[in-house]
Amino acid sequence: MEKIIESTHNPAKGHNRIVSKEEWILERKELLKKEKELTRLNDKLSQERRELPWVRVEKPYVFEGPDGKYTLSDLFQGRSQLIVYHFMLGPGWIEGCVGCSFVSDHVDAARIHFENKDLSFAAVSRAPLAEIEAFKKRMGWSFKWVSSYGSDFNFDYHVSFTEEEIKKGKGYYNFDFVDVHEEERPGASVFFKDETGNIFHTYSTYERGLEKLLSTYMFLDWAPKGRNEPQDGSGLTSWVRHHDRYKNEGYVDSNGRYHSQEADSCCGSKMESK
Repeated sequence: MEKIIESTHNPAKGHNRIVSKEEWILERKELLKKEKELTRLNDKLSQERRELPWVRVEKPYVFEGPDGKYTLSDLFQGRSQLIVYHFMLGPGWIEGCVGCSFVSDHVDAARIHFENKDLSFAAVSRAPLAEIEAFKKRMGWSFKWVSSYGSDFNFDYHVSFTEEEIKKGKGYYNFDFVDVHEEERPGASVFFKDETGNIFHTYSTYERGLEKLLSTYMFLDWAPKGRNEPQDGSGLTSWVRHHDRYKNEGYVDSNGRYHSQEADSCCGSKMESK
C-alpha cells in the first residue's frame, strides 16, 4: 500500500488537497454515489417531462424558408417529433445572439443521430429570410432555419416582445413576468404530430434549461477548472464568442450581442454584463 500523503491545500497555486491514491479512490466513490443519485433523479425528471399534458396547436403558422413557404407541419420533415430552437436574430440584427450561436454549433453533429430516432430540428427567428441566410452561410450551419417575420409564432411562444412590453419593461418569459429590455430572448419548444396530422405543443424551456443542448459545458464540467465563469451572473457572455471570432477583440453584452472594439470607439463605452 502506498504511503498516505498529508492533505494539503495551497490557495495561491489553486490546488485542491493532495492525497494518496487510496484516499482519492475513497472520496471518488463517495462522489460516485451522488452522481448515480443525480442520474436516477434526472431519469425520473425526464419521465415526468414526457408525461406532461399536451396542448393542441390550432393556429396555422406559416414561415419563410429557402424553398418557399413552410407550415409548422412541414418543419417535421416526415417525422413525428420536432424541436424548434427560438434563435435570437431580430430584424436588422445582421448577426445572431452569441449564446444561440453557441447552441447552434452543437446541432449538426447530433442531427444524424436524433433524426434516425424520429426527431427533427428547426431554428426559427423573426429576422427576414435574407438576413438569416447570410448569417447561416457565414457560420457554416446546415440545419433548417426559417423566418417567422410577420407571424405571431415568436410572440405566442413568449420569446419575442412587443414595443409596448419593452416600453413598460415587463414581459412574459420562462413562465413568469420578468424585466425585458430587448425584443428577443432564447428558448426551445417541442412538438408532436400524430398520424392524422394534428400537432401538439408538448414542452418549452428557456434560460439555463437550454444547457441540455450544450455538450461543451459537459466537457468543461469534468475538468478541474470547470466552466470557470465569473460569479457576477454574466455566464457564457463572459467568454463565448461566435466561432469565427475567438481571436478578435470585443465583448458580448448582457443580451448576447457581440460588440467589437471598433464599434466601441465609434459608438460609446462598453456595456456591463448583468
